[in-house]
Amino acid sequence: MFQPVADGLKMLIKEDIVPRAADRGAHFLAPLLVVTPTVLAYAVLPMGRGMSAVDMEAGLLFFLAVGGLKEFGFLLAGWSSRNKYALLGALRALAQMISYEAPLVLAVVPVVMVAGTLSLAQIVELQGFGESGALAHWMAFTPWGAVGFVLFMIAATAESNRSPFDMPEGESEIIAGPMVEYSGFKYALFYLGEYMGLFAVSGLGATLFLGGWQAPVRFLAWFPSWGWFFLKLLFCLGLFIWLRATLPRLRVDQLMGLAWKFLLPMTLINLVGAGLWRWTEGAPAWYWEAARWAIGLGLPILGWRALSAAVFRPRRRRRVYRFAE
Repeated sequence: MFQPVADGLKMLIKEDIVPRAADRGAHFLAPLLVVTPTVLAYAVLPMGRGMSAVDMEAGLLFFLAVGGLKEFGFLLAGWSSRNKYALLGALRALAQMISYEAPLVLAVVPVVMVAGTLSLAQIVELQGFGESGALAHWMAFTPWGAVGFVLFMIAATAESNRSPFDMPEGESEIIAGPMVEYSGFKYALFYLGEYMGLFAVSGLGATLFLGGWQAPVRFLAWFPSWGWFFLKLLFCLGLFIWLRATLPRLRVDQLMGLAWKFLLPMTLINLVGAGLWRWTEGAPAWYWEAARWAIGLGLPILGWRALSAAVFRPRRRRRVYRFAE
């Protein structure tokens, strides 16, 4: 029960060892660049009705912008350590984060396009019940919203360096990645930033796709708004933990191929589906509504089938046996 407390105290009192050839200033600054942007991202998350530290008109843009700053922390950690393993891990981390930032951003663009705002508080308000209706208008209750949530969670898992995308910290290959020359509290700051980022991206997913602090049905609206937010936050965290315990680690080529050959085209296909959904909104006839759902479901399914056949089809190579002459 008190093991996490003991681990934290141990990290605080352990000696801070800095390599002789390391750049001491950059070596000290790198962990701070990993933790600070994550703390700033919490400022714009609406954790309940009127419970956001800063209600910015471009809150989503601010969240994505500060989230990209931690990449400099990992690169600086690998470069300042003057260690080949640390530099290799930093470059792998940087390549992975840049590759998965593109589908992560494109996965949230349909939400902005349909909501018409970058304010996270207003996006949550638009996912409420409206003037009438017993069911909330969550983005995840639409075809493009459900697909976007799945794509967002996959990209967020890779962006957070969580299994099966934890290549920068592959113990069997490059020890501990860019943190190999860190010890004590500096080492703990990297993992603090990783888990705080996990909470932040889970909160963003709950805000954009699961209604934020909104209840799913009207008769449950009596429950505190902050309670709904944290329940959805725990649901997203449970998905991350479930994936970590279920899937094995990917190879580097599989990891990069999944980002550029599958996730990125799927987010573009989903973007087209969201645009068609928005364009046909308010159609009076029932067959228009049926067509909206057919297109919204058909485009991602066809895209998934086509991309899966092209990307994940096993390559059969003719075996060539060589014998010593």
